[in-house]
Amino acid sequence: MQILTLASPDGLDAVSLATVEKPEPKPGEVRVAIKAAALNHRELWILKGQYPGMTFPTTLGADGAGTVDAVGTGVDPAMIGMDVVLYPAFNWGDDPALYAPDFALLGMPGPGTIGEAICVAADAVVAKPAHLDFVNAAAVPLAALTAWRGLTTKGAIKAGDRLLVTGAGGGVATFAILLGLAMGATVYVTSGSDATIARAVALGATAGFNYTNDGWNKALAKASGGIDLVFDGAPAGGYAGYGRALAMGARVVIYGSTGGMSFPVNAPELFLKNVTLKGTNMGNPQEFRDMIAFVDAKKLMPVIDRSFPLAEAKDALAYLETGHSFGKIVITI
Repeated sequence: MQILTLASPDGLDAVSLATVEKPEPKPGEVRVAIKAAALNHRELWILKGQYPGMTFPTTLGADGAGTVDAVGTGVDPAMIGMDVVLYPAFNWGDDPALYAPDFALLGMPGPGTIGEAICVAADAVVAKPAHLDFVNAAAVPLAALTAWRGLTTKGAIKAGDRLLVTGAGGGVATFAILLGLAMGATVYVTSGSDATIARAVALGATAGFNYTNDGWNKALAKASGGIDLVFDGAPAGGYAGYGRALAMGARVVIYGSTGGMSFPVNAPELFLKNVTLKGTNMGNPQEFRDMIAFVDAKKLMPVIDRSFPLAEAKDALAYLETGHSFGKIVITI
């Protein structure tokens, strides 16, 4: 079978399609014939060697959807033929609040989804929502799970909240917009692109603010009347701007460090408004199941930027790095 492999942390030059033996499921595992896999920015970090504990060669990809075509011993054979979405990680551990030391993601250090088949634990797959085809289903796992945990477990979102999603256009941010709207929040966004803001508003956001414009933070405060929940993947460039727009008791959830590793916090703004600042990443298997059930119940549709066939997977990575602007990039197998 074919897989997308990375031979070394030397960028796109080290990426190629390779032919390997199809894996056989071990006890407790299922084999999934992958129909589509989605890209995340973590693939770009991996290409550059910016990921801990890297080993080579590796198969890229954490997001995938497909059909179970074989099962290991101890697994119900009735699962064969089941269309599924893959939990993008393994070894979360027993504590639902925090992952275990050996927690890891597919596609580094675990096997990757960008290939014709993958073996995972039987309880790491969830039935694909019927309203999603494989391309749309593959776009969901990592980005939507990160947004789900950030908004629900960490952000305690509730209907009527005024939600600010920073960096509209990225996969996680786009899902945060969709999920927030479906949960009854009034959504505001930031971006450095007016075109991206227009697309976010078309999805249902009430308004957007271009952070390259002077006074965007004052406009946000005036338009919203105070933000109850912030979901931010780039606090180095944003927190100082929206800090004064936070409502009493606001929650700020940080899920990334795009643009810088640290950011200044105005202490009086934090304690006088009783603001809660939390970090989050990924999500546990139960949160994954809950998220997929919500996507199914609300019939949510991911935003797809472009899809590429497996033969053009290297081009898909190049597009993610240089041309991507809004939504997910998916590779069809």
